[in-house]
Amino acid sequence: MATRELAHFLRTRRARIQPEDAGLPTSERRRAPGLRRAEVAMLAGISPDYYMRLEQGRDVRPSSSVLDALARALKFDDDERDHLYRLARAEPAPPIRAAPPPVNASVRRLLDVIDPVPAYVLNGRLDVLAWNTMATALMIDFDATPPAHRNLAWFTFCDPRARTYYVEWDTIACHAIAQLRTATGLTPDDQATKALISELADRSEEFRTWWNRHDVKGPGIGRKEFDHPLVGRLTLDYVCALLPGTIDHQLITYTAPAGSPAQAALDRLAADRPNSARGRIQDPTWATS
Repeated sequence: MATRELAHFLRTRRARIQPEDAGLPTSERRRAPGLRRAEVAMLAGISPDYYMRLEQGRDVRPSSSVLDALARALKFDDDERDHLYRLARAEPAPPIRAAPPPVNASVRRLLDVIDPVPAYVLNGRLDVLAWNTMATALMIDFDATPPAHRNLAWFTFCDPRARTYYVEWDTIACHAIAQLRTATGLTPDDQATKALISELADRSEEFRTWWNRHDVKGPGIGRKEFDHPLVGRLTLDYVCALLPGTIDHQLITYTAPAGSPAQAALDRLAADRPNSARGRIQDPTWATS
């Protein structure tokens, strides 16, 4: 079934591309729309016979390099490339090694719209990329934090306040390590991730010990308990969702049941925020320098 689906998928994608779109001459008349098999093979750098076998649904298992070459030749978007991999190899397409995209303007707007729900965006190595003012009220003043330290793994292991702020610090720390492990699988050659892991290993014996467990963790739903310097203990539910069009950008939100003590604490934090757009926390001992 998969080979037949692959054959049909390739034929339909080939038919939609005109020769001029691929930089090929268009003077001769064609009996069918789109590219010829031999032209796709030439553009992908594979033999015409091998490509014909793919389109005929023969039992072949193309390599990743062949699939990526076909994806480029047929001008696939990310969804089509992933579908190609699943049909040909029964596995998702590996991420394309490229510069990480910026946080989309619509996502930044969403952060502002849902305030006073604390929300922020992380990448795979737990860099905080964008946030709303309520996130700074609940956590730390990301605006005032040096960019190199605007990372939740760094905060967890290197900032002494984290050990009292997170009531279950050990659990949070292990989750952070598991997420970093996952990031190394997604982008194994990323130098910034390697540098962060090296720094944390140098500074924390717990990190070195737990890192060797090789636990992994992706986005999910759960609950965290905080001991906030202004409102005391509060337990919040979090949702962590992978953002479309990215390899590892995650949107995190924190909420509490209506009428609960935790929601009352959030309401106090929201009311106590300065009216500035940056929303700095009033307690200077909690602002990161």
